Amino acid sequence: MNTYMKRHLVSATVLTIAAAVALTGCSASAGDSGSDGATAGTDESLSSVLESGTLTIGTEGTYRPFSFHADGSGGLTGYDVEVARAVADQLGVEAEFEETQWDAIFAGLEAGRFDTIANQVSINPEREEAYAFSTPYTYSTGVIVVPEDNTDITSFKSLAGKTTAQSLTSNWNTLATESGATVQGVEGWAQSVALVEQGRVDATVNDKLTYLDYKKQTGAAGLKIAAETEERSESAFAFAPEGTALADAVSDALATLSEDGTLAAISDTYFGADVSQ
Repeated sequence: MNTYMKRHLVSATVLTIAAAVALTGCSASAGDSGSDGATAGTDESLSSVLESGTLTIGTEGTYRPFSFHADGSGGLTGYDVEVARAVADQLGVEAEFEETQWDAIFAGLEAGRFDTIANQVSINPEREEAYAFSTPYTYSTGVIVVPEDNTDITSFKSLAGKTTAQSLTSNWNTLATESGATVQGVEGWAQSVALVEQGRVDATVNDKLTYLDYKKQTGAAGLKIAAETEERSESAFAFAPEGTALADAVSDALATLSEDGTLAAISDTYFGADVSQ
């Protein structure tokens, strides 16, 4: 990844925001200060990261291809991990990862164990009310995966009367059912795609990123995407609600990484396609 790592390059925007944070603290009156001397209500999320020289990132470490250990016990890697490292480089700080189970990851953010979460956190109204977010760095759709010689399925409407393989607890099961498909229940993607490849079901509905990862790993010979949803999911870095200064700086870093092709390069490494826009 050294082709796109630019260590210790700090964008002018980041410096401007940091300066603004510092000036805000200096200009406050003594009466507005708390017992520790910090200005009440001041957003120090960015300045504290720049002063410490470390961006601490919460991630699972068991979520391939986004955050995982190579060969099971190797170094931490993955799409989200590499994006986070590139962002930290843009900020001129080191990336430090705290591996946490998904069920506890937001509690860790709220407790201040880390500055942000990089773990395919999708943006939804409920989370937007509780946390600050960067601009998205991952976009994905729902897709119908079929044998490459299938010409009957070209849209979600054409799933009516067809058989799909789905995890019965997933949103994709709901979408397939609402589209009129007869659903054969499976435990997950591995079983569903195997049934499609064996010709035992007509299709499976799943996240495009899942299919792209499978294609990158195996070639997905004999398969194709027949249709995609119009709606896209968006995943971004999540921050504590008072961390908007850091969220804005990370958004600026992501914009730079998009413009210089870094995000596209990381995307291609893990998905064989650009999933960052």
